[in-house]
Amino acid sequence: MSNSGLGLGMFSLAGKTAVVMGGTSGIGQALALGLAEAGADVIAASRREQAVEATANQIEARGRKTLRITADVTGRSSLERLRDAVLTQFGKVDVLVNCAGITTKAPTLDFPEDRWREILDINLTGTLRGCQIFGEHMLSRKSGRIINIASLTTYLGLFEVAAYAASKAGVGALTKTLAVEWSRHGVLVNAILPGVFRTPLNTQLLDSPRGRELLMRTPMDRFGEVRELVGAAVYLASDAASFVTGSILIVDGGFLASGVNQ
Repeated sequence: MSNSGLGLGMFSLAGKTAVVMGGTSGIGQALALGLAEAGADVIAASRREQAVEATANQIEARGRKTLRITADVTGRSSLERLRDAVLTQFGKVDVLVNCAGITTKAPTLDFPEDRWREILDINLTGTLRGCQIFGEHMLSRKSGRIINIASLTTYLGLFEVAAYAASKAGVGALTKTLAVEWSRHGVLVNAILPGVFRTPLNTQLLDSPRGRELLMRTPMDRFGEVRELVGAAVYLASDAASFVTGSILIVDGGFLASGVNQ
């Protein structure tokens, strides 16, 4: 297949600048490195300076440009500083990936309100802040791609993660609403919905009885590897998805399609 027209060139991100919030570990880091491999210059931001440095080194090792800047999705001024630094260095932001997130497993009846607020502030309001601050620039250019990270809990309930589930249901609604508002102005807003992926943060959970239940409900009979999310991100960031907006792209090994598997 040729590398132009309707060929693989539609998936190239050469000349694009991408910012990945929460881009220094787990799914976020995999997406940051995947976008770099597809040709984009990538700025992977998080709160941890050492992690930002390490991921920046990996981006540069792939022949792409980056910046070493920490940022916190709970603070507008932090995100504004990041945006301004990227614009100073690169002149534009073509792609924003909102991947920062936290969770806590605990009974809902007495779930602490301060922890509830913290989870929603990072997962949902943090996504909104990123969309607003980078979206303003994209709307002024009449061009941009925003990729949010949804969850199985965007569509279904999981045991004792009410705050996380509420936040991710909100991310799904926010994604669709922004698509309705912004798509006519050239800014396309979509989300990726990962199924169960093994990362350093959830290894203990996936090796527990809860993990065995999650595996049983996954028709592919295995957990995902974070690199398997890269294709979805590259697609949504590329010219191949020029008429895709307000979509939640499911990458879950069949989990949400599943009924009885045995």
